[in-house]
Amino acid sequence: MSIFSIGLSGLRAAQSGLYTTSGNISNINTPGYNREILQLGESRTSGVSVLGSQRQFNQFVATRLNAASGSLASLETYYSQVRQIDNLLSDERSGLAPVMQKFFSALGQMNSHPADPAARAGVLGTASTLVSQYKAFDNYLEDIERSVNNEISFEVNSINALAEQIATLNREILVARTGTGEAPNSLLNQRDQLVHELSQKLDVRVHEQKTGSYTISLSNGSPLVAGDSFYTLEAKADENDPTRTAVFYNDVTGHQRQLSESVFNRGTLGGLLEFRSKSLDTIRNQVGQMVAVFADAFNQQHRQGVDLQQQPGGDMFATGNPVAYSHARNSGTGVAQVQITNSSELRAADYDIRLTDTGFVVTRVDNGKPVDATFDPTTNSLSFNGVEVTLSGSVAVGDSFRIRPVVNQAQNFELLLSDGAEIAAAQSTASGDNRNGLAMLDLQNQLLVEGSGTFNQAYGAMISTLGNQINVVQANLAAQQGLTEQLYMLQQSESGVNLDEEAANLIRYQQFYQANARVIDAATTILDTILQLR
Repeated sequence: MSIFSIGLSGLRAAQSGLYTTSGNISNINTPGYNREILQLGESRTSGVSVLGSQRQFNQFVATRLNAASGSLASLETYYSQVRQIDNLLSDERSGLAPVMQKFFSALGQMNSHPADPAARAGVLGTASTLVSQYKAFDNYLEDIERSVNNEISFEVNSINALAEQIATLNREILVARTGTGEAPNSLLNQRDQLVHELSQKLDVRVHEQKTGSYTISLSNGSPLVAGDSFYTLEAKADENDPTRTAVFYNDVTGHQRQLSESVFNRGTLGGLLEFRSKSLDTIRNQVGQMVAVFADAFNQQHRQGVDLQQQPGGDMFATGNPVAYSHARNSGTGVAQVQITNSSELRAADYDIRLTDTGFVVTRVDNGKPVDATFDPTTNSLSFNGVEVTLSGSVAVGDSFRIRPVVNQAQNFELLLSDGAEIAAAQSTASGDNRNGLAMLDLQNQLLVEGSGTFNQAYGAMISTLGNQINVVQANLAAQQGLTEQLYMLQQSESGVNLDEEAANLIRYQQFYQANARVIDAATTILDTILQLR
């Protein structure tokens, strides 16, 4: 070992330290960059050895931060979507409560002057506005659902792209380690950043293999990335309901299966699915339920009266029809047809009917609870919650059907009367008879919605349910923001770049370099002196 080699090793170490520090400073704003620290070791032959630059990365903190960020992204997505509905419902111009009140107010004015054409025209005008407002609101909800379907497709495509990039980096990292034996910090940073972005889209589990590759799986255990292989998701029509977009998983054998929404507990994709199932579906069904109950009650009462032409009253309103879908994987040829039999027993819910070894089982989609149903073998029909489902064709064990009794009720809501004289306000031919008009007016005070609420109470419950959902999301969002910020600060305290610290390191390595240069200079002086002695 010579003093020259010792000095040169020190110069190389100082130079490496300057490179590492400069790299930290230049990447201070690079997303996903982890601060690097120069690793030095004692050399038995030449002073000091440069062992490499070690990145400051804590897998435990990163995993917790990814999970928190995913939950935050889910809540933010849910909140931004649900606010759209809340803004519309809270708008006095587009809300449904004011037009309902105006309709009953016009009906009350007509009862004061049952033969007055102007009063009757006022009832038709407010009824037409009521119908248009409900249809417009339902169309708005439908537009939101289409938008959610498109966003689900976009998120799935983004997830596939990220999974492919992570698999590619797994391969490049393995090649780099095999070739140099050192950790390729830049590639590792890129991969961890992609994993972080992926965690913000859906709930994933990350496991590092002995080779350094990441294996990433969904919350149900299905692999998404395994080494340099990746598995894709696909957004396409739901097997239960073709009007909705669901997420499917393509496994290694090429088999495709639909994933349950419970798989997506976090991330923007989870937020979209949760909003659709917990808020959007609920509101659409509640609106449809109100329309179905309102129209049926008025039609029944209107048919009991006579109009100004002494003709019996007919239906005043028309609504949409219930819908039923056969599961895409049904092995039988069975088809379900649905009709509403008792509007006051209707629930704002969808149902799944499945044939098991012991018979038909009916389950609510929103809460998964079983529903008591009566099966009539003579008509091959099921009756429950105010609806009757008739099954035709061959139904095999395991076949299922999605029943949506009220979702389209507002879509085809129509006013059938075009002339005020057609309003059947009387119950006899006597002049000034308004008894049927009074009975129709009294419908606003009757407990018609699920047999326990008036129209105003049902609307108030709809607003209250949505408001409670928003309050819960806001509270959870605030808590999750605080947790995510704390984890981010913890991660940055270890992995983030501190300019003050790096500036001090620059001075330290500069002095280190200068000191080793003095060692070499001293060695040269000593050598020259020795040579002069000769």
